[in-house]
Amino acid sequence: MSPPVTPVLSIVPTRALVDETFRVLVENLPPGFPVTIHSLHQSETEDQWEAYGYYLSDQRGTVCVADDLSFGGTYTGKEPMGLLWSMRPVPGSDEGLRLRKVDVCAPMLVNISVYSGHEGFRKQAPLASALTERWYMAPGVQRIDIKENGVHGTLFIPPGPGPFPGLLDIWGGGGGLFEYRAALLASHGYAALALLYLANGELRSVAGELLRYFEAAFNIVKHHPQVMPDRVGLFGLSLGSIMTINLTAQSSAIKPRCCVCISGTHSFPHGKTLSGIYKELGHKVLYFYKVHLDENNYQIWRGMGLAILSDPTYKVDVKKINCPMLLVSGHDDQNWPSVESAVDITQIMRAAGKEHLLTRLEYPDTGHLIEPPFSPHFRATKFIMNSRKEKAILLWGGQTKPHADAQEDSWMKILSFLRQHLYCTPTAKL
Repeated sequence: MSPPVTPVLSIVPTRALVDETFRVLVENLPPGFPVTIHSLHQSETEDQWEAYGYYLSDQRGTVCVADDLSFGGTYTGKEPMGLLWSMRPVPGSDEGLRLRKVDVCAPMLVNISVYSGHEGFRKQAPLASALTERWYMAPGVQRIDIKENGVHGTLFIPPGPGPFPGLLDIWGGGGGLFEYRAALLASHGYAALALLYLANGELRSVAGELLRYFEAAFNIVKHHPQVMPDRVGLFGLSLGSIMTINLTAQSSAIKPRCCVCISGTHSFPHGKTLSGIYKELGHKVLYFYKVHLDENNYQIWRGMGLAILSDPTYKVDVKKINCPMLLVSGHDDQNWPSVESAVDITQIMRAAGKEHLLTRLEYPDTGHLIEPPFSPHFRATKFIMNSRKEKAILLWGGQTKPHADAQEDSWMKILSFLRQHLYCTPTAKL
């Protein structure tokens, strides 16, 4: 059934950063009219992702996604950003897809449409459509390719004269160079270097030393003319958090001002020196026999992580950490025991009189891949195991709505933590 008049769809703002909210409003509908509001995005790999909610117009003939209840779809209830965080591959897509922005110089384009009714909306023509742009890189942010001292990465400089606080952004064991988080951090005022340190299953090093590679990358940020040299921090996710903790505890050459560790640990095989870390993630790791499969044949690495955590010979000496550290973890992390690691780190730091340096964020029903806000939830995705390009689907964990809430809450608290420790000047003691 089509309405007797043409609906009007508006999105405000139509262009925004990915961590900013928008308002989706449909007007000029009959009162009590059922509609489906649908979002659709085609990724750079040409996979299609969608989300949708079922609504009824109010007595004025309007639907406001920020204020009204969705009665079904990929999300329910009053969810202003459900059209983004509940996105999933369209029916018939390949299994184990993950949506990640590659070209941060272009926006993520999301087409939002309104359909009559609820069931079978895909077979209809939309009543109205509008396009919104979601950006990781704010206007004026500079993107600079880095290839110096053996280090490969991309540096993002915020707009304005500077100098700015700096961050070394370290992603996880999937490898490759991903720039979207560093671009977003630069959009919030931090000179951020997205670092390539793992490619084709091989870890990069300087003169054979992985530790020196990270030190060289840190110093590229520190010595940039638009960076405050005494205000450079570390930001890691998963294996990137392992590297962050190792670097902070072990390096005598650099002194990070603070560090953020998402879904990480202080314990891994050959962890006494970074240069001794395994070269082929997965198959050559001790305790790999602890990995098991769920009913979908997805690999669960959590048991391997627990076995490694229980072995004291693999623990990094976190008592040596002397800067503020934010630990972010989810209680449904099926890839690694990040909550248990955070508890153990706290106990060790408390015994050393350094618990005041720790801030912990823990979230129920939240998985391993805690990304910037409004990113889709990926419970299980494809993963390249090693240099032989062997693939598996890893179970990361989490439930969509709680995971989305955790991403939004943790990002705001991460930005607050970074402002406190990289921008604010400590009050001098009298």
